[in-house]
Amino acid sequence: MRTQVCIIGGGPSGLLLSQLLHRKGIDTIVLERKTRDYVLGRIRAGILEVGFTDLMREAGVGARMDAEGFKHDGTVIAYGEEEFGVSFHEHTGTDVLVYGQTEVTRDLYDAREAEGGNLVFNVENVGIHDAKGDAPYVTYQVDGSEHRIDCDYVAGCDGFHGVSRQTIPLTVRREYEKLYPFGWLGVLSETPPVHDELIYSWSERGFALCSMRNANLSRYYIQCSLSDSPDDWSDEAFWSELKRRIPSRYADALVTGPSIEKSIAPLRSFVTEPMRWGRLFLCGDAAHIVPPTGAKGLNTAASDIHYLYQGLTQFYQDSDSAGLDAYSEKALARVWKAERFSWTTTNLLHRYPDQSEFDLKMQRADIEFLRSNEAAQKVFAENYVGLPY
Repeated sequence: MRTQVCIIGGGPSGLLLSQLLHRKGIDTIVLERKTRDYVLGRIRAGILEVGFTDLMREAGVGARMDAEGFKHDGTVIAYGEEEFGVSFHEHTGTDVLVYGQTEVTRDLYDAREAEGGNLVFNVENVGIHDAKGDAPYVTYQVDGSEHRIDCDYVAGCDGFHGVSRQTIPLTVRREYEKLYPFGWLGVLSETPPVHDELIYSWSERGFALCSMRNANLSRYYIQCSLSDSPDDWSDEAFWSELKRRIPSRYADALVTGPSIEKSIAPLRSFVTEPMRWGRLFLCGDAAHIVPPTGAKGLNTAASDIHYLYQGLTQFYQDSDSAGLDAYSEKALARVWKAERFSWTTTNLLHRYPDQSEFDLKMQRADIEFLRSNEAAQKVFAENYVGLPY
C-alpha cells in the first residue's frame, strides 16, 4: 500500500489529524492496535479548550459537540469550607466545553468511515523503517499476515507505550519525567452533577474533583494511594470519602448511585524531546503526559495536531517544509507551558506525604492569593481555556 501520511494510533489525535488532512486532499492510513469498540469504550476526561473545539469544527465534526456539549464559564476552587470561583469569561472572554473524549472519538470515527477513510484495526508488531531517509515505510501484521505501507511521513499518535517514541534512538531523544506519590480514584455514575461548574477541592484528607459528562452523568475523583486498587473501594466508601473532602453544602446536596466505571490513574509529568526525527513526528501521549489536574492531556495533543496539520498542508499545497521543520520547536514550546500549569495546579491542590506544617501554610497562602488576586485569576483562566497556538 501507498499513502502520503501513515498515522499510527486510532484515538482522537490520529483520527483528528486524518480528518483534517482529508479535507485538504491529503491521503492517510490510520493503524489502530485495538478494535473500534474497544477505543470507544475507554473512559477519558472531556474538557475541551477553545483551540480544540475550533479544530473539530474545521474538521467538519463539530455539530454534535456544539449541540450537546456543556459550556463552562469558570470553575470553583474549594478549601475546607471556603470556596471561590474563577470566571473564564470575565478574564479571557471565552470558556471551555465539557464534551466527553469518547464522544469526540465517536464523531471522528463516524466522519472518517462516512468519507471512506482507510482505518485498519487489530494491527500488531508495528515497525517504522527508514524514518531518517527519504522513503519511510511502516510494517505491521493483521491476523498473522504481513503488510507494508510506503509513505512520505509517519505521525506517531500511539500513546506512551506505542512504538513511535521508541523508534527514535536513545542517542537522540531525551526524556524528562516526574512521578507523583499518589493517584486519582475515579468513579462514573448516572447521577446529576452536584454543581453546574467543576469543583476542585483541597482538603486535609486529600484532593477531590467533582465534574460531569452531561446532565445525568457525573465523574468524581479523589486522591488515593498508589498502592490502592479499585477493588479496595466500595461505592459506599468512595461516596463517604468524597463527602469528607468537599464543602458540606455540596456534600449534603450530592446525589449518589452505583458506579458504572471505577478506575485508578497514577499521576505523571513526562516530556520527550525532540518530537520529530526525520520523517517521523510524535503527537500527544507519544511525546508528553500531564497530570489530569489542569485538563490538558487531550488539549496538548490537539495543539500538536494543529502544528503538524498546518505543516503538512503547507508542504503538500506549497512545497514549503518550513512548518514541518519548525514542528518540534513550536509544539514543545506550548507543551512545556501546559506542563507547568498542570504541575502548578497539582502542587496547589494535593496533599503530599512529606509535607511539613510550613508547606501546608504555604499551600493555603497560595490558594488564598489566587482567591484575592485578579491578576492571578486571569493567569489561571488564560491557562485553563488554553494558550493560543
